[in-house]
Amino acid sequence: MTDLRELIDRSELAELVARHSLWIDELRYDESDQLFTDDVVVKSIRGEAAGIEALVQLARKGHDTYVRTLHNKSNLVIQLDGDTATVRANDIAVLARHDMTEEIAAAIHHYHARRTPEGWRFDRLEIVPQSLTAPLERAV
Repeated sequence: MTDLRELIDRSELAELVARHSLWIDELRYDESDQLFTDDVVVKSIRGEAAGIEALVQLARKGHDTYVRTLHNKSNLVIQLDGDTATVRANDIAVLARHDMTEEIAAAIHHYHARRTPEGWRFDRLEIVPQSLTAPLERAV
């Protein structure tokens, strides 16, 4: 039987994943410390980053060319191990460009989190790309 602490942890980790999408879509970089540890390490197709400042630079490098983005995470698989956890999530993103085109990207996000005095925070993230369309004409 699942105990209450495990249910709370799973809920908090799922919320953290959802807030990660808002962080990138709404440029909430001033909230980075609410999602990531100071020593976070991130690997993606655009490079690697160690620490929050480098993470924000990497995120901006990948997303500043878009007028808006919409990331949708699904199929979360959460594995708890005391004060650490892993979360696997599928990510589908619509990336709208200035010139009335958009691209659709798909990736798998592999998060590692640890419990801190302020709550759960991601200390590692690896983004494994699955597909990216060529620019598509937008109707809206």
